[in-house]
Amino acid sequence: MVDTTPLTRAVDHFADRLRAAPQSRLQRGGAPEALALARELTRWAQRLEAPDAEPREMPDAGMFAAADQITVAVHDLALVLTEDGEVEDAVRLVREAQKRAGV
Repeated sequence: MVDTTPLTRAVDHFADRLRAAPQSRLQRGGAPEALALARELTRWAQRLEAPDAEPREMPDAGMFAAADQITVAVHDLALVLTEDGEVEDAVRLVREAQKRAGV
């Protein structure tokens, strides 16, 4: 079993920063960046779980739900990852998204 702790820690940090961010920062980029990340992680998990199925898109639940959406998406992905390299790639995606989000 692969250790996904670095991934869950990275997304928990990003989610905490989003929850602490003012509304103006969320509107300027934090929430859209988080939603894009959640959708990317969700697609990744779906490809691993059901490669032949049509992927479903995570809906936009609003800027105040963005932290919860990335948390759910990464926990779903963490359940299906099988290699350390995949975890490292996912951590990189989370950190890059957080940087772009400015939180």
